[in-house]
Amino acid sequence: MADQVFFYRLSRKFVDEQFDVPEEAKEVMYYSLAIGHHLGIVDCLRADLVCSQDGYRNWVAKLPAGSEARRKMEGFLTFSEITVYREHCHMLACAFDRLRKAEGRLSESELGWTDTFMDQLTALYNDPHMYLMIRSR
Repeated sequence: MADQVFFYRLSRKFVDEQFDVPEEAKEVMYYSLAIGHHLGIVDCLRADLVCSQDGYRNWVAKLPAGSEARRKMEGFLTFSEITVYREHCHMLACAFDRLRKAEGRLSESELGWTDTFMDQLTALYNDPHMYLMIRSR
């Protein structure tokens, strides 16, 4: 499945309590959770979107050359993984919305991917603790 691209969305988190953790360490772990660090946290990611790498490459190539959105999305092609955080939402949403509105630019599949990705970006914007991960399996 290395030729597929998965758009994972953080669906929930839980503390991995598989091991008997000393009480002092639990205090540090829960404090770190309260201030936003992820010590002892297991992230549960769900793939909302799956496409081929060729499809992904062609879709992203339709973003304006040299744009920040294209650079961000092409990062997957270089590193086989990118993470999208809340601070990327506006830039990516604007770029993909313009692409979606450009008549005839997107195939039916690409339009569906764009709609799903826009839904993911909206969810991310509304939940600052969430993030998206785009990666091959």
